[in-house]
Amino acid sequence: MKKNNLTLAIALIIGLMTGLILTELLAPVKGIGFLTNAAEINWHPKANFQVLTYDINLTIRLNLLCIASMVGAFFLYRKL
Repeated sequence: MKKNNLTLAIALIIGLMTGLILTELLAPVKGIGFLTNAAEINWHPKANFQVLTYDINLTIRLNLLCIASMVGAFFLYRKL
């Protein structure tokens, strides 16, 4: 398999989604709350030009499980 930036991006996105699924599954467990607590980053760029108007809401929620799964996906990518 040829390694390129698109393959890396897909691997990282799959790792991130795996971390999100694990977070949802492990959220009710009380002993590992430090893994499922998310830090939220919000960015709301908007502009109003006479011809073009845009308003974008971007929210990124990261926790330790998401980061760990992305690191694992990166190492799996390196092994390919």
